[in-house]
Amino acid sequence: MPLIFIGGMPRSGTTLLRVLLDAHPDIRCGEETRIIPRILSYRQTWMKSTMEAKRLEEAGVSSDVLDHAVRQFILEVIVRHGKPAPRLCNKDPFTLRSAVYLHSLFPNAKYIFIIRDGRAVVHSIISRKVSITGFDLTNFRQCLTKWNVAMVAMDKQCKELGPNICFPVHYEQLVLHPKLWMEKILQFLNVRWNDTVLHHDQFVSKGDIKLSKLERSTDQVIKPINLEALSKWVGNIPQDVVDDMENIAPMLAKLGYDPKANPPNYGEPDSFVVQNMNELEQNRDDWMERERMIKESRAKLQEKLAAAKRAAAAHKSN
Repeated sequence: MPLIFIGGMPRSGTTLLRVLLDAHPDIRCGEETRIIPRILSYRQTWMKSTMEAKRLEEAGVSSDVLDHAVRQFILEVIVRHGKPAPRLCNKDPFTLRSAVYLHSLFPNAKYIFIIRDGRAVVHSIISRKVSITGFDLTNFRQCLTKWNVAMVAMDKQCKELGPNICFPVHYEQLVLHPKLWMEKILQFLNVRWNDTVLHHDQFVSKGDIKLSKLERSTDQVIKPINLEALSKWVGNIPQDVVDDMENIAPMLAKLGYDPKANPPNYGEPDSFVVQNMNELEQNRDDWMERERMIKESRAKLQEKLAAAKRAAAAHKSN
């Protein structure tokens, strides 16, 4: 069956969508592999260099050979990093930068392009200290400029593939109207409807949906679909950046956001989401404790990895 690729900027809601799809009995996505975007980047680097491409050709490694190897590598990673399922899915946000090339490798695959207000994305990246190559986490203006460049590239890739292959989904509309948008997404994927996609939190709590301790979104997607993250950025962006938003990030307007709106009006939630928000408020202390435990576990694992890295460096220097 056709593969499913979920892409977009990190902190745009890609993890939320993948856990919603993971709740469907016919779909398995799993955690970010991190390695698939890297192999795509390596392949692009090799073929961009005329000298390197010539050397590979002389060694018998033609573009066809390389493409076959990349295809098999990606397929092997997707197939083997989780349980079998009728439809397999990959969620590595930056794969969408290579969607046209991926389409040449997997012509039957479907792509979902998650779009989110760039101001919210950048605020989340900076406040959660999400390391992304080229992003200066001390500079809102620079990060918004980088967001704009990335979105131009991914939007172009998605449009080139066309609406039958690449489906844009706005994060804000997904969380405001989850049933409506999950119906559209499953229809696009040619997957039958199942109410389980609206109740991912039940599968997460039972351990049926795998979450990485190191992914920054893990403490958020344990909760039912909610609106907590929609407008956290409001009031937290420097005023000079807010005043110049139209020039810094013109993709905001192109993607349907009002760069002058602070706060923006994304729309009204449906009754299902309102009910979720009420449940979260009623059990706020319990949810905060769950978040705390996940963050604590992440911090311990990060420290363990950092210690191992320091030990390896010390051993190498000796």
